[in-house]
Amino acid sequence: MRIIVITGMSGSGKSTAVRALEDEGFYCIDNLPVRLFKPFVELIEKSGETFKGIVLVADIRGREFFKGYENAFRKIGKAGHNIEIFFFDASDETLVRRFSETRRRHPVDGSGSVIDGIRTERERLVALRQLSTRIVDTSEFNVHQLKDFILRIVRGETDENPLVIEVQSFGFRYGIPLESSIVMDVRFLPNPFFVPELKVGSGLDDAVRDYIMDSPQTAAFLDYFFPLLDMLVPAHRQEGKAYLTISIGCTGGRHRSVAIAEATGMHLQALWPTVRITHRDMEKGQ
Repeated sequence: MRIIVITGMSGSGKSTAVRALEDEGFYCIDNLPVRLFKPFVELIEKSGETFKGIVLVADIRGREFFKGYENAFRKIGKAGHNIEIFFFDASDETLVRRFSETRRRHPVDGSGSVIDGIRTERERLVALRQLSTRIVDTSEFNVHQLKDFILRIVRGETDENPLVIEVQSFGFRYGIPLESSIVMDVRFLPNPFFVPELKVGSGLDDAVRDYIMDSPQTAAFLDYFFPLLDMLVPAHRQEGKAYLTISIGCTGGRHRSVAIAEATGMHLQALWPTVRITHRDMEKGQ
Protein backbone atom coordinates (compact mmCIF):
# COMPACT_ATOMS: atom_id res chain seq x y z
CA MET A 1 0.00 0.00 0.00
CA ARG A 2 1.23 3.48 -0.80
CA ILE A 3 1.59 5.55 2.36
CA ILE A 4 2.40 9.27 2.34
CA VAL A 5 3.35 11.07 5.53
CA ILE A 6 2.80 14.81 5.28
CA THR A 7 4.76 16.84 7.79
CA GLY A 8 6.70 20.08 8.02
CA MET A 9 6.33 23.66 9.09
CA SER A 10 3.09 25.13 10.37
CA GLY A 11 1.55 27.37 7.72
CA SER A 12 3.41 25.68 4.86
CA GLY A 13 0.29 24.37 3.09
CA LYS A 14 -0.12 20.87 4.51
CA SER A 15 -3.90 21.20 4.83
CA THR A 16 -4.21 22.32 1.22
CA ALA A 17 -2.21 19.31 0.08
CA VAL A 18 -4.33 16.93 2.16
CA ARG A 19 -7.55 18.24 0.61
CA ALA A 20 -6.10 17.71 -2.87
CA LEU A 21 -5.01 14.15 -2.04
CA GLU A 22 -8.38 13.35 -0.48
CA ASP A 23 -10.08 14.40 -3.70
CA GLU A 24 -7.60 12.20 -5.57
CA GLY A 25 -8.79 9.11 -3.72
CA PHE A 26 -6.41 8.82 -0.78
CA TYR A 27 -7.61 8.06 2.74
CA CYS A 28 -6.35 10.99 4.81
CA ILE A 29 -6.15 11.31 8.58
CA ASP A 30 -4.72 14.25 10.52
CA ASN A 31 -2.70 14.21 13.74
CA LEU A 32 -2.89 10.46 14.39
CA PRO A 33 -0.77 9.41 17.40
CA VAL A 34 2.43 7.78 16.18
CA ARG A 35 1.80 4.57 18.12
CA LEU A 36 -1.34 4.05 16.02
CA PHE A 37 0.36 4.42 12.62
CA LYS A 38 1.01 0.72 12.03
CA PRO A 39 -2.30 -0.54 13.56
CA PHE A 40 -4.19 2.00 11.44
CA VAL A 41 -2.44 0.87 8.25
CA GLU A 42 -3.27 -2.74 9.10
CA LEU A 43 -6.90 -1.81 9.77
CA ILE A 44 -7.27 -0.12 6.39
CA GLU A 45 -5.55 -3.05 4.72
CA LYS A 46 -7.98 -5.55 6.24
CA SER A 47 -11.06 -3.42 5.63
CA GLY A 48 -11.29 -4.37 1.97
CA GLU A 49 -11.88 -0.70 1.03
CA THR A 50 -10.18 0.53 -2.13
CA PHE A 51 -8.00 3.60 -1.82
CA LYS A 52 -5.08 4.91 -3.84
CA GLY A 53 -3.19 5.00 -0.58
CA ILE A 54 -3.08 6.46 2.91
CA VAL A 55 -2.04 9.98 3.89
CA LEU A 56 -0.97 10.54 7.50
CA VAL A 57 -0.48 14.10 8.68
CA ALA A 58 1.89 14.53 11.62
CA ASP A 59 3.63 17.67 12.78
CA ILE A 60 4.60 19.80 15.77
CA ARG A 61 1.09 19.54 17.25
CA GLY A 62 1.63 15.88 18.12
CA ARG A 63 4.36 15.96 20.75
CA GLU A 64 4.45 12.16 20.93
CA PHE A 65 5.19 11.97 17.22
CA PHE A 66 8.77 13.15 17.67
CA LYS A 67 9.53 10.41 20.17
CA GLY A 68 8.73 7.49 17.92
CA TYR A 69 8.35 8.40 14.27
CA GLU A 70 11.53 6.66 13.07
CA ASN A 71 10.49 3.38 14.69
CA ALA A 72 6.95 3.72 13.31
CA PHE A 73 8.23 4.34 9.77
CA ARG A 74 10.57 1.36 10.05
CA LYS A 75 7.75 -0.97 11.10
CA ILE A 76 5.55 0.15 8.23
CA GLY A 77 8.38 -0.35 5.77
CA LYS A 78 9.14 -3.84 7.10
CA ALA A 79 5.48 -4.75 6.57
CA GLY A 80 6.08 -4.27 2.86
CA HIS A 81 4.46 -0.88 2.36
CA ASN A 82 5.94 1.97 0.35
CA ILE A 83 6.24 4.96 2.67
CA GLU A 84 7.00 8.46 1.41
CA ILE A 85 7.67 11.44 3.67
CA PHE A 86 6.76 14.86 2.24
CA PHE A 87 8.23 17.71 4.25
CA PHE A 88 6.44 20.99 3.59
CA ASP A 89 8.42 24.17 4.07
CA ALA A 90 8.40 27.87 3.18
CA SER A 91 10.57 30.88 3.87
CA ASP A 92 10.24 32.53 7.28
CA GLU A 93 8.90 35.68 5.61
CA THR A 94 6.20 33.69 3.83
CA LEU A 95 5.16 31.86 7.00
CA VAL A 96 4.95 35.11 8.99
CA ARG A 97 2.78 36.67 6.27
CA ARG A 98 0.43 33.67 6.18
CA PHE A 99 -0.06 33.67 9.95
CA SER A 100 -0.70 37.41 9.81
CA GLU A 101 -3.29 37.03 7.05
CA THR A 102 -5.18 34.21 8.78
CA ARG A 103 -4.73 35.65 12.31
CA ARG A 104 -3.89 32.19 13.58
CA ARG A 105 -1.64 31.59 16.54
CA HIS A 106 1.53 29.66 15.90
CA PRO A 107 1.45 26.29 17.72
CA VAL A 108 4.87 27.12 19.22
CA ASP A 109 4.40 30.68 20.44
CA GLY A 110 5.45 30.68 24.07
CA SER A 111 6.86 34.19 23.74
CA GLY A 112 3.87 35.41 21.74
CA SER A 113 6.08 36.07 18.70
CA VAL A 114 5.26 34.24 15.47
CA ILE A 115 8.83 34.51 14.16
CA ASP A 116 10.22 33.02 17.40
CA GLY A 117 7.73 30.17 17.11
CA ILE A 118 8.78 29.52 13.52
CA ARG A 119 12.46 29.43 14.45
CA THR A 120 11.84 27.07 17.37
CA GLU A 121 9.73 24.78 15.22
CA ARG A 122 12.37 24.76 12.48
CA GLU A 123 15.03 23.67 15.01
CA ARG A 124 12.83 20.82 16.28
CA LEU A 125 12.14 19.55 12.77
CA VAL A 126 15.74 19.37 11.53
CA ALA A 127 16.07 15.58 11.91
CA LEU A 128 12.65 14.92 10.36
CA ARG A 129 13.49 17.17 7.42
CA GLN A 130 16.67 15.19 6.78
CA LEU A 131 14.69 11.94 6.88
CA SER A 132 12.12 13.11 4.32
CA THR A 133 11.93 11.69 0.82
CA ARG A 134 10.75 14.96 -0.72
CA ILE A 135 10.92 18.58 0.41
CA VAL A 136 8.12 20.79 -0.93
CA ASP A 137 8.92 24.51 -0.75
CA THR A 138 5.59 26.35 -1.03
CA SER A 139 6.92 29.90 -0.71
CA GLU A 140 5.88 30.94 -4.23
CA PHE A 141 2.72 28.82 -4.54
CA ASN A 142 -0.84 29.98 -4.24
CA VAL A 143 -3.51 27.48 -3.22
CA HIS A 144 -4.29 26.32 -6.77
CA GLN A 145 -0.64 25.94 -7.72
CA LEU A 146 0.13 23.90 -4.61
CA LYS A 147 -2.77 21.53 -5.31
CA ASP A 148 -1.61 21.07 -8.90
CA PHE A 149 1.98 20.48 -7.81
CA ILE A 150 1.09 17.84 -5.22
CA LEU A 151 -1.15 15.98 -7.66
CA ARG A 152 1.61 15.98 -10.26
CA ILE A 153 3.97 14.46 -7.69
CA VAL A 154 1.64 11.64 -6.64
CA ARG A 155 0.71 10.91 -10.24
CA GLY A 156 4.37 10.67 -11.19
CA GLU A 157 4.19 13.57 -13.61
CA THR A 158 7.12 15.59 -12.25
CA ASP A 159 9.91 13.87 -14.20
CA GLU A 160 9.27 16.10 -17.20
CA ASN A 161 9.09 19.08 -14.86
CA PRO A 162 6.87 21.24 -17.10
CA LEU A 163 6.49 24.92 -16.38
CA VAL A 164 2.94 25.61 -15.22
CA ILE A 165 1.82 29.10 -16.16
CA GLU A 166 -1.11 30.93 -14.61
CA VAL A 167 -2.35 34.08 -16.31
CA GLN A 168 -4.69 35.94 -14.01
CA SER A 169 -6.55 39.21 -14.22
CA PHE A 170 -7.02 41.37 -11.13
CA GLY A 171 -8.14 44.81 -10.00
CA PHE A 172 -5.60 47.18 -8.50
CA ARG A 173 -8.23 48.45 -6.08
CA TYR A 174 -8.17 44.98 -4.46
CA GLY A 175 -4.38 44.73 -4.31
CA ILE A 176 -1.69 43.08 -6.42
CA PRO A 177 -1.69 39.24 -6.10
CA LEU A 178 1.19 38.30 -3.80
CA GLU A 179 2.12 35.21 -5.81
CA SER A 180 2.78 37.28 -8.96
CA SER A 181 6.00 36.65 -10.88
CA ILE A 182 5.23 39.20 -13.61
CA VAL A 183 2.79 42.11 -13.19
CA MET A 184 1.44 44.19 -16.08
CA ASP A 185 -0.66 47.33 -15.61
CA VAL A 186 -3.17 47.86 -18.46
CA ARG A 187 -5.03 50.83 -16.98
CA PHE A 188 -3.80 52.98 -19.89
CA LEU A 189 -6.04 51.12 -22.35
CA PRO A 190 -9.53 52.43 -23.32
CA ASN A 191 -11.95 51.67 -20.49
CA PRO A 192 -15.35 50.09 -21.33
CA PHE A 193 -16.55 51.12 -17.87
CA PHE A 194 -17.29 54.57 -19.28
CA VAL A 195 -19.36 53.22 -22.18
CA PRO A 196 -22.92 52.79 -20.82
CA GLU A 197 -23.83 49.77 -22.94
CA LEU A 198 -20.55 48.01 -22.04
CA LYS A 199 -20.23 48.91 -18.37
CA VAL A 200 -22.27 45.99 -17.03
CA GLY A 201 -20.41 43.42 -19.13
CA SER A 202 -16.99 41.87 -18.62
CA GLY A 203 -13.90 41.21 -20.69
CA LEU A 204 -15.35 37.81 -21.59
CA ASP A 205 -18.23 39.40 -23.50
CA ASP A 206 -17.73 39.81 -27.25
CA ALA A 207 -18.70 43.50 -27.36
CA VAL A 208 -16.42 44.44 -24.47
CA ARG A 209 -13.54 42.36 -25.81
CA ASP A 210 -13.88 43.86 -29.30
CA TYR A 211 -13.94 47.40 -27.87
CA ILE A 212 -10.64 46.74 -26.09
CA MET A 213 -8.88 44.60 -28.68
CA ASP A 214 -9.81 46.79 -31.67
CA SER A 215 -8.14 49.81 -30.11
CA PRO A 216 -4.87 50.89 -31.79
CA GLN A 217 -3.40 51.32 -28.30
CA THR A 218 -4.10 47.68 -27.49
CA ALA A 219 -2.60 46.47 -30.78
CA ALA A 220 0.55 48.53 -30.19
CA PHE A 221 0.82 47.29 -26.60
CA LEU A 222 0.49 43.61 -27.53
CA ASP A 223 3.13 44.03 -30.25
CA TYR A 224 5.57 44.72 -27.41
CA PHE A 225 4.07 42.64 -24.60
CA PHE A 226 3.88 39.26 -26.34
CA PRO A 227 7.52 39.28 -27.55
CA LEU A 228 8.55 40.33 -24.03
CA LEU A 229 6.76 37.30 -22.60
CA ASP A 230 8.30 35.08 -25.27
CA MET A 231 11.67 36.08 -23.82
CA LEU A 232 10.75 36.13 -20.11
CA VAL A 233 8.89 32.81 -19.83
CA PRO A 234 11.78 30.62 -21.07
CA ALA A 235 14.14 32.62 -18.87
CA HIS A 236 12.07 31.81 -15.80
CA ARG A 237 11.96 28.17 -16.90
CA GLN A 238 15.75 28.05 -17.11
CA GLU A 239 15.94 29.31 -13.53
CA GLY A 240 14.18 26.11 -12.45
CA LYS A 241 10.76 27.58 -11.66
CA ALA A 242 7.90 25.09 -11.62
CA TYR A 243 5.21 27.80 -11.64
CA LEU A 244 4.99 31.22 -13.22
CA THR A 245 2.16 33.63 -12.40
CA ILE A 246 1.53 36.47 -14.84
CA SER A 247 -0.85 39.00 -13.28
CA ILE A 248 -2.56 41.58 -15.49
CA GLY A 249 -4.35 44.40 -13.71
CA CYS A 250 -6.78 47.19 -14.46
CA THR A 251 -8.73 49.35 -12.04
CA GLY A 252 -11.51 46.95 -11.06
CA GLY A 253 -10.37 43.71 -12.67
CA ARG A 254 -13.52 43.32 -14.76
CA HIS A 255 -12.98 44.63 -18.29
CA ARG A 256 -9.49 45.44 -19.63
CA SER A 257 -7.43 43.03 -17.53
CA VAL A 258 -9.84 40.17 -18.26
CA ALA A 259 -9.70 40.67 -22.04
CA ILE A 260 -5.91 41.04 -22.06
CA ALA A 261 -5.45 38.01 -19.77
CA GLU A 262 -7.55 35.90 -22.16
CA ALA A 263 -5.52 37.06 -25.16
CA THR A 264 -2.25 36.48 -23.29
CA GLY A 265 -3.26 32.99 -22.24
CA MET A 266 -4.18 32.07 -25.81
CA HIS A 267 -0.85 33.40 -27.06
CA LEU A 268 1.14 31.37 -24.51
CA GLN A 269 -0.87 28.17 -25.06
CA ALA A 270 0.63 27.87 -28.52
CA LEU A 271 4.04 27.14 -26.97
CA TRP A 272 3.33 26.08 -23.39
CA PRO A 273 0.79 23.28 -22.83
CA THR A 274 0.17 23.98 -19.13
CA VAL A 275 -1.39 27.45 -19.19
CA ARG A 276 -4.37 28.31 -16.99
CA ILE A 277 -6.37 31.55 -17.14
CA THR A 278 -8.15 32.85 -14.05
CA HIS A 279 -9.97 36.08 -13.20
CA ARG A 280 -9.59 36.93 -9.53
CA ASP A 281 -11.77 40.02 -9.24
CA MET A 282 -14.11 39.87 -12.23
CA GLU A 283 -17.23 39.23 -10.11
CA LYS A 284 -16.44 41.76 -7.39
CA GLY A 285 -18.40 44.95 -7.18
CA GLN A 286 -21.40 43.46 -8.95
